[in-house]
Amino acid sequence: MKTININLLEMRMLLITLLLGGCMYAQINLPKLITNGMVLQRNAEVRIWGWASPGEKVTVTFQQQHQTVITNEDRNWSVKFSDLTVGGPYNMVVQGTNTINLKDVYVGDVYLCSGQSNMELPMYRVAPKYPGEIEQANNLSIRYFKVPKEYTLEGRQNDISGGSWLPVTPENLSDFSAVAYFYAKNLHNTYNIPIGIIDASLGGSPVQAWISEEYLKDFPTYVKDIEPLKIKGAIQRLEQEDQERIKEWYQTTYIGDALNEKKGRFGVLDWEKIHVPGFWKQTLGDIHGVVWYQKKFMLEKKDDGKEAKLLLGRIVDADSVFVNGVFVGNTTYQYPPRRYQIPSGILKEGENTLVVKVINERGDGGFITDKPYQLNTADTEIDLSGIWYCKIGTIMPALQPQRFFRWKPTGLYNAMIHPLSNYSINGVLWYQGESNTNNPNEYKELFETLIQCWRKQWNSNIPFLYVQLANFMEPSKVPTDSNWARLREAQLQTLELPNTAMVVTIDVGEWNDIHPLDKKTVGDRLANAAECLVYHEKQVVGGPIYKSFKIQDDAIILSFNQTGSGLMVKNGQELGEFSIAGSDGIFYWAHAIIDGNTVIVSSKEVSSPVAVRYAWSNNPVHANLYNKEEFPASPFRTDNW
Repeated sequence: MKTININLLEMRMLLITLLLGGCMYAQINLPKLITNGMVLQRNAEVRIWGWASPGEKVTVTFQQQHQTVITNEDRNWSVKFSDLTVGGPYNMVVQGTNTINLKDVYVGDVYLCSGQSNMELPMYRVAPKYPGEIEQANNLSIRYFKVPKEYTLEGRQNDISGGSWLPVTPENLSDFSAVAYFYAKNLHNTYNIPIGIIDASLGGSPVQAWISEEYLKDFPTYVKDIEPLKIKGAIQRLEQEDQERIKEWYQTTYIGDALNEKKGRFGVLDWEKIHVPGFWKQTLGDIHGVVWYQKKFMLEKKDDGKEAKLLLGRIVDADSVFVNGVFVGNTTYQYPPRRYQIPSGILKEGENTLVVKVINERGDGGFITDKPYQLNTADTEIDLSGIWYCKIGTIMPALQPQRFFRWKPTGLYNAMIHPLSNYSINGVLWYQGESNTNNPNEYKELFETLIQCWRKQWNSNIPFLYVQLANFMEPSKVPTDSNWARLREAQLQTLELPNTAMVVTIDVGEWNDIHPLDKKTVGDRLANAAECLVYHEKQVVGGPIYKSFKIQDDAIILSFNQTGSGLMVKNGQELGEFSIAGSDGIFYWAHAIIDGNTVIVSSKEVSSPVAVRYAWSNNPVHANLYNKEEFPASPFRTDNW
């Protein structure tokens, strides 16, 4: 009898589950992109899709158009609209067993923005360079959708986990991609139509993470790389190992640092002098762990108790900051600019003390040079660079880096790109490459594969506008080779694919920051490229592109495409960053002059030249060949050595 009761209970529960399941499936569900505030692509066949019960009738009404469809056996349905009127806001009604009313729908141009951290970099990071930009932002016709940062190696996903279309307002803009925002703002100002931005980007991601497994078949190493990670629980186990290892390192670091108990209040009797900014290895040796820094500064009575802004450049890797023994903020990794707000009541007349606890995991620890180190009140600016005092808190072995499975091949494509397939777009903006500089020779093939993969996915020869890597790292005093230069070359060669455009940013980088702040120039140059490639309203896509060369006596004459109104030297009287070599392959700095739309290159060191390189280094700071439209020339070489 007991067994019968249990079976009856199970049957009742099964019946309830089926009934509830039937109700759930009867409800129309929409993908996360199809929601209030969305921007639909003009002059295109626009698909609206979703899920419902098999056989359910679904009607979508938009701009006096009615489209009806019967849901198939797999619960999928979709309808298409065309000849949509530009503008908004409009309403859309999706009706079946249930009714969904979508509001604030716009029709304009939609762009997918993807890549790594320089595409992802939000407006709040660049805000000091553009004062008032966020505070004064107000444009309901520019809409921004941030795709959740997710990955999966278990196949292509049909939808993303969340997200919403947000207008440009002071409350929203801080978290928008800076490049994407300035691009959208430029286009909106030019064409006065709604602009939709779908931001699917993730810092640190290599190009292969954004390509489908099908299209990676010609790169067997990457396919092999993810096979063991497809085993259920494999990634979770490895991530747990990483978390425990990192947690143990930080716990040991904290326990071993007796100075933690002081909470930022120290004397300096046994502390060593050290110069800030700079790395501590010159003073303390090649160590990792915790080093405490201290700086005394004086304030006048007018600054007593005042609020202040504290700028501490960039610090490798993490820091905690105390002013007069009061904790004012911390940053947990090396890349963000250190900008701290000191509340009122902490600063005082006379001597004040700034203490910074620095944790270094690996590499050189300390303060990055050529960054702002200041304390600013309303009336006073204090330069904090110079002599500080330091003391070792604890020494630790280098912490091995975390394994980021979200960067593995196919993972970001599966979770962040494939679910967007049905959404009509006007083009793609791509800013990526830094994470592939360790192997630049394969980048051209990988990047071309990505473009082909995405075009197949959208079933369209969609325009691809992409950013060439900016200048970065220490400048070289002699002609050299460079992985960054070779990756820029791979990006340049990708222009061989039709319907592509590249913007050059060799003049907007920062030698000490892989995330340069000048994102407006990048966005504006992308917009100019779009006006040429997408809108067909301008002729000059960007700066001069090397075309060919010929040898004439002891000189090499270079010809270019995209010269616009003519070539020019910017920022100086002479062209810089040209080098020349003979058959021995040894390059020397060269003398270069503009002659019409050509450049003549020569050197006293090379009597029989065979090759020229321009801006061929990590950071060619003297690259100044432009066209008169003030777009910089792309780095290039004439050799294939």
